[in-house]
Amino acid sequence: MGKWIKNIFVFLSVLLLAACTTSKSTFSKNVNLSKYEYASIINNDTYHIPAELMEYEIQLFDAVECSGLELISDARIYELSQSQLEKLLLVKYGVNVSLEQTVVTVNFIDYMTGRPVVSCRSAYTSLGVAGAEHDVSGAIKRVAKQIAATFGK
Repeated sequence: MGKWIKNIFVFLSVLLLAACTTSKSTFSKNVNLSKYEYASIINNDTYHIPAELMEYEIQLFDAVECSGLELISDARIYELSQSQLEKLLLVKYGVNVSLEQTVVTVNFIDYMTGRPVVSCRSAYTSLGVAGAEHDVSGAIKRVAKQIAATFGK
């Protein structure tokens, strides 16, 4: 009987910890997201994935493509017309891996104003059972779903 109660306690603890790994999107109240058609992912010294997680950068680019926005290389922004620039979002992302959980944040910023318009944040944990690689992949999959639901194109 005691082992059974212990198993229930462990299960409820895992369930509680998993519930703490939430995902959420924050939207600017005064922005019409349907006007945006292009996205450019900023990849510089400030916004990048640590070298040991570079393989996940592909998944992050795929997640942004879930928005339905056309991806434009940051090196080619200068080729866009004024009207296209007004429909451009800059994308900045971050990955934070810790023992407790992995958090992936993808921010969309209006190119013309520099104003953040959407932030999608996702957390994932396997409680150390499956490893950091699994947690990063899980967090990216969750944020991809948020991005797709946010832009719905």
